[in-house]
Amino acid sequence: MRTALLQSSGRPGSTVENLKVLDEAAGRAAAAGAGLLVTAEMFLTGYAIGDDIGRLAEPADGDHADAVAEIATGHGLAIAYGYPERAGDAVFNSAQLISADGTRLANYRKTHLFGCFERDHFTPGDQAVVQAEIDGLRVGLLICYDVEFPENVRAHALAGTDLLLVPTAQMHPFQFVAESMIPVRAFENQMYVAYVNRVGREGEFEFVGLSTLAGPDGVARTRAGRGEELALADADPAFLAASREANPYLLDRRPGLYGSLA
Repeated sequence: MRTALLQSSGRPGSTVENLKVLDEAAGRAAAAGAGLLVTAEMFLTGYAIGDDIGRLAEPADGDHADAVAEIATGHGLAIAYGYPERAGDAVFNSAQLISADGTRLANYRKTHLFGCFERDHFTPGDQAVVQAEIDGLRVGLLICYDVEFPENVRAHALAGTDLLLVPTAQMHPFQFVAESMIPVRAFENQMYVAYVNRVGREGEFEFVGLSTLAGPDGVARTRAGRGEELALADADPAFLAASREANPYLLDRRPGLYGSLA
């Protein structure tokens, strides 16, 4: 499945403008043969927008989700996007996956909040593995800091995730995560990992870009630079199956030795 990575910070504070950016990118992605478009963390609203996070947050089935569904159906591709989700009095840092026919397939709430900014504005999620099926691939969701915990990604591997989508707001000086950690995560867990970042300065943060889709062989299929970019790469089920047969990491585990990890 050809996967498009929308490396963009959009227009922080304006969901209207960000939906326009998403629509334009979806058109380009579909024209390039993509079946899935993935955005960065908090793409719909912006990341460093302070108390506007609460003001712009919506339920998972709110108007913004309907707007994204219209974009998905209009261009005939699935879309995974980051947004602030309101559920009662709580606000979650969430990512939602919508199919090419506009169906809401999966909604994930970030479980590991990074730094005081996120802890001040969000409630952590409590479901580690969220998945859906797209075109014969089992697709999973994490958000940014989540992928830096090996237990999270291994949980997805054990649950059969083939392609892990990671909307991200990765900032300076932690670019080694995109450059080194993501390919290792893909290799040690025998899956594809799509890591999609913001770019440029936003509030107190400087986002580093470097979005990548890494394969189960630990090789980046595409890697963006430091600016706005739409990167494309393929997640190949046949290659994934062959890689898993050749690499016995998951079969050679000895879970009885790992009890102390929990």
